[in-house]
Formats: sequence, C-alpha cells, structure tokens
Amino acid sequence: MKCPFCNFGDTKVIDSRAQDDNSVIRRRRMCEKCGKRFTTYERMDLIPITVIKRDGTREIFDKVKLQNGIMKSCNKRPVTADQITKLVDDIENTLIGSGEREVDSATLGNMVIDRLKELDEVAYVRFASVYRQFKDIESFIDELEKMRYEKSEGQS
Repeated sequence: MKCPFCNFGDTKVIDSRAQDDNSVIRRRRMCEKCGKRFTTYERMDLIPITVIKRDGTREIFDKVKLQNGIMKSCNKRPVTADQITKLVDDIENTLIGSGEREVDSATLGNMVIDRLKELDEVAYVRFASVYRQFKDIESFIDELEKMRYEKSEGQS
C-alpha cells in the first residue's frame, strides 16, 4: 500500500480488526519511510447478480425485495424474522457461490419454493400461488395434490 503522505511504496500493517458483520477489515498502517499512520478498509468486491425476468428484462438482484416477498407469504404464520433472514441469506450465498452473474427468475423462484416447502407449507402454497400464477382452481389443486403426494412418499 502506498503512503498517502509521502507516496513511499512500502507500508507496514500495525493493527487489523474486523468490523460490522466481518465483511470489512480495518487496517492501521504505518509508512516505513515517514512514519505516519493511516487507516485502510478492505471489503470483498462482489459483482452484482442480475436477475433475468420472464419478459427478458434484467434487474439487479435485490435481497430486500426477495425478503419482502417471502415475508408476505409468511404473514400470520409461525415463521420468525430470523428464519426468513436465514432463508434469504442462504439463497444469496448459493447464488454467489455458483459463480454465475446472471440467474433467471424461474430458478430464483424455485430456490425460494424449495426452501419454503421445508419451512412452512402454508407459506410455500402462498408463495407458489403468486409465483406460479395459477390460471385456475384446477392448477392450484394439482399443486396441492402434488405436495400431498410428496409428503406421503416421504413418510413411507
């Protein structure tokens, strides 16, 4: 790191501390030439993930928007805010870990549905009904029957 005072190219780290949620590291440095001290902050540089919507438009992945949609599905259900936050964090970490910079909304929606199905069946049905845009009562019943079948298979 170059010294901001004398432009000497060699500085020494004299203290490092994690800040916030360990996503930032604060470093106190000292110039080897002039002896002055300064602070730097090290952050992970993430390239934003783009969501490709059904109509082909693209928008930046918005964690808050996803969390709000899941919260609506979990309204008046025995699901805590902490559980929702963990679910959203898990999805975000999965997206980041995939290395892909773009994800289609269908994949993202299925990630939510799979996790909600394990967390709360009613929230899952609520989310699926909006996300999958059931055209009629029959398609909604088909989804419920599929869920009932999968549940009975899991108990066998």
